[in-house]
This record gives sequence, structure tokens and C-alpha cells, in this order.
Amino acid sequence: MSSKPKRLRADGIIAPLRLLTFRRIWIASVLANLGALIRSVGAAWAMTQMTSSADKVALVQTALMLPVMLISMPAGAIADMHDRRIVALVSVSIALAGAAALTALAWLDLITPNLLLALCFVVGTGMALMDPAWQSSVSEQVPFETLPAAVALNSISYNIARSVGPAIGGIVVATAGAVAAFAFNALLYLPLIVALFLWKRTSVPSRLPPERLSRAIVSGVRYIINSPSITIVMIRSMVMGVIGGGIIALMPLVARDLLHGGAQTYGTMLSAFGLGAVLGALNITELRKRMGGEAAIRACALSMGGAITAVALSSEPVLTAVALFLAGAVWMIAWALFNIGVQLAAPRWVAGRSLAAYQAAGSGGIAIGSWAWGYLADVAGVQTTLLISAGFMLVTPVLGLWLPMPRISARQQEAEMLADPEVRLELSGRSGPLVVEIEYRVSRENARAFHNVMQDVQLFRQRTGAYGWSIARDIADPELWTERYHCPTWLDYLRQRNRSTTSERALDRQAAAFHVGPGPIRVRRMLERPFGSVRRNDDEPDRAAKELVRGQGLIGVDELTEAGRPTGKLEQKQRSP
Repeated sequence: MSSKPKRLRADGIIAPLRLLTFRRIWIASVLANLGALIRSVGAAWAMTQMTSSADKVALVQTALMLPVMLISMPAGAIADMHDRRIVALVSVSIALAGAAALTALAWLDLITPNLLLALCFVVGTGMALMDPAWQSSVSEQVPFETLPAAVALNSISYNIARSVGPAIGGIVVATAGAVAAFAFNALLYLPLIVALFLWKRTSVPSRLPPERLSRAIVSGVRYIINSPSITIVMIRSMVMGVIGGGIIALMPLVARDLLHGGAQTYGTMLSAFGLGAVLGALNITELRKRMGGEAAIRACALSMGGAITAVALSSEPVLTAVALFLAGAVWMIAWALFNIGVQLAAPRWVAGRSLAAYQAAGSGGIAIGSWAWGYLADVAGVQTTLLISAGFMLVTPVLGLWLPMPRISARQQEAEMLADPEVRLELSGRSGPLVVEIEYRVSRENARAFHNVMQDVQLFRQRTGAYGWSIARDIADPELWTERYHCPTWLDYLRQRNRSTTSERALDRQAAAFHVGPGPIRVRRMLERPFGSVRRNDDEPDRAAKELVRGQGLIGVDELTEAGRPTGKLEQKQRSP
């Protein structure tokens, strides 16, 4: 967590660029993206010089994109577990090492097709590892009111490079060869390393140790599954990727078969799409002022469907370029809205994993769609395939009836840390499982309303780390309700109770407000398997007999709360061994 800069006017796309740290990193990212696109041209050309196999040439792009699908979630977990600045620096260094090795081997004429693919995979891995750390750190570089503009600017940085990168790459390869393209790629990573190094990120260390990678991934998946807003964004982005990915995948065939042009025509169409994307990202702030998220996504889908139809039916390069310009604009607006939706819905502790899951869903959708539309084009032709894609895109707004885009006006802020509960049983971080029971007394006329609130409580308990949640009503005393859930270990429980956002903490108070007494709400925290799970330290094996002597059967504590707040009064629950 970093110290926030002073508040800025949020009425323009350039507002975040007034901040030195963001401006440095953003400019460096434009250069890094430009270098990556120049390298892509050089790698594809080098592969065509080494082999006539179309599969090998196509695998260059696969080697660069595959890491996004394979390591997005671990990369997001790493970004949440460690200093995001350090993670980004290490990631860019990996990409730089791959690009430098590629340059050196190509210079020495030692490159082979398989070695080229392997080094492209290394470069792609570095950037895939960096992306969640970079995306989730944007909120640490700018104040909240400029976050949507900052997200849009990050999208613009890639599309600025995409508008001119392939053309520059073609010139570099034509005049100096693929080696020069690889060298440009390596050199253009250096400004990003410098910008990240100069970022004086300040963070408040957590009281609790970081999760292990495997558990961090599980925690991220659990959060996403139990967060309807993020799940909806992921589904909508995957659908958009599957259907809309066809226009990108088939663009070379549009230039060749529908416009009867060559490489220059293809480059012009790519530039038109990229320039449209830049314009769309520049206007995202104004669009969000005028339209809600669902209305904007519907408008983008309808516009995209119309643009794809125009591309399919056009035989004039100018008309096709205009249609692709529109397609690029609405394509970028839709993805920026999805990105903003995830950024605002995810609290800081899981932001990297949420963004990684969203990116994996979107990239997976584009990859699946590209393959499917390419296969269909072989069977039915390019024009028919594009018309089918346009038809599907025009009906996607119907999804909004079942999966409307979430209405989120502010980032989910973490609530204040709670003090650790007082306990009288010797515990280690791995002691567990822990069982938590919360007893409410609710009047009969409020039973239905209380039960409805508890369904929302269930979601936030589960997405912050609880499992086995249940709510039960006493059949002999209908006013008595018991909420019950588990946490794997004592350390997991401490994390779970301190991961709540302010809105979730308010929901907890709303549930507590139904309690009518006569006494305060009672919270019981109990250790399951008390003698098989207590350790003095994480590495010490179980010694059941010794624990039995020291524990004397103490298995948990009761905590009495008033309106959800600890009273400090503790009762010891005893049981004979």
C-alpha cells in the first residue's frame, strides 16, 4: 500500500499523466510495447527464413501468448503476495534476458526454429508475469478519481505501439534484418526497468506472513467464484473474446481475399484498427459519465457487430479501414470497461489474482475464437465467417438480461484491521481446522429478512477464506440462529477476519442489527482435532501426549459481542480429555 498523491481533477484522460511516477512508467511501457511488436515482426520473418512450414510461423505468436494462459493465476498470486514493484522488475528482467539471448544467438547465426520458439516463450513468460503486478499497481500510483483514466491510458499504451509497431518492425527488418529487431526489443525494455527502479513505492508490512503460492492461488479462485461482480465480468469478457476475436484473426485474409491486397494493405488495416482503439480509450472517461456499464457494453457489441458486417461486405479498402477504425474503438472501450470493473470490484489483497483471472478469461476467449473462426473460414469462406461472427455479436446484448454488468461506483476499500482474538489454548499458525459459530437471536417477524441478509454474508465469508458455511435455526427455540463456518488453520482465520472490505463489514453489522438479545451475540471459536493439530512452530511434528498435558482439554473460547463488536469478555470452554 502506497502513500497517495494529492487529489487531481478526474475530468480528463491526461489527469494521471500529471503524476511523475505514473508518467514515467507509462512512457516506458509505450516503448516496451513498441519493442515487443518490432520483435514479433522480426521473429516471424526470421522463422520464414529458416523454414517453409506455416505451422512453425504461426507458433511464434503462440509461443508469445501461451504464457498468458499458463501462468496468469500464479502471476497474480505472486503480485498479491510480494512487493509489486519488485515483481515487475524481476519480470521485465526475465523478458530482457530472453530478448538479449535471442539477439546474441541471431547475431552469431546460431538460432534454430525450436530455439527461436523457446526464447520467444521466455520473453512472453516475463511479460505475462509482469502484467498482473503492473495492472494491479496502477491504483497505488494514482488517486481513486483518476483510476479509470489510468486504466484507459494503459490500454492506449499498447494500441499506440500497435498502430506504428508493425510498420516500424517491417522497416527495421527490411533494412537491418531480424537481429536489429531483436536488439531494439532488448534496448526498449531498459527504460521500463529504470522507471520501475525510480518508483519509490512505500508499503505497510502485514502483521501476518504471506500465503504460500498454492494457497494464494486457491484463495484467489475462491474469492472470484464467490464474487458475482467479477464472475460476470469474466464471463462477458470471454464471450466478447470468443466472438470478436474473429475479426483480428482473419484480418490477413480480409486484406488478401476480400480486398485483394498485399502486405501493405494488411498493415494499413492493422493501423486503422489500432488508431480506432486509441481513440476509443481516449474517450472512455467521457463515455462512463454518460452511460452505465451495461448500456456501454451493449452499445459496443452492437457497433462491433455492424463494423464486422461492413468489413465482410466491403471490397473497398477505404470503407474497410473506416469499419475497422470503428471496430477498434468499440473493442478497446469494451475491454477497458471490463478492466475497470475488475479493478473496482477487487480489494487490494486479491487485485492481482482477480486481474490475472480476467486476463486469462479474455485471452482464452480470443484464442478459442481465433481458432474456431479460422477453422470455419476454411470451410465456409472469409465473408460468410465474418457475417456469422457479426450475427453472434449483435445478439450478445441479450446476455445482459441474465448477467448485467455490475454497478460499481467506488473501489472496494479494506476495512480497518481487527485485533487478534484472545485465546487460552496454545496455538501455532498451522493449528486447525478452526470452527467458528455465531449465535443470533432474531424475532420471528424478521426471520425471512435476516435469512436473506445471511445469504450475502455467506458469499463474503467464503470469498475471504471460509468454507463449510451454514446457517441453522433451533427447532425448539425458533428465535435462535447459528451461523457456522470453518477455516483451514488459525493463520487462515486471522487472514479471513481481516480481509473484509468496508461494505462487507457493514453487511456484518447489518446482520448483527437483527439480534434482539437478551444477551449480546455469542461467538465461539473452536479447534477441531485439538491434540492432533497444535504445534509450537510450523516445522514441529505432532506430539499428542505432550500436547494433552499442556492443553488439558481446552478446545476453544467464547466471545461475547454487542452489535458485532468484541466486548473483551471471554469464557473458557472445557472438556475432559
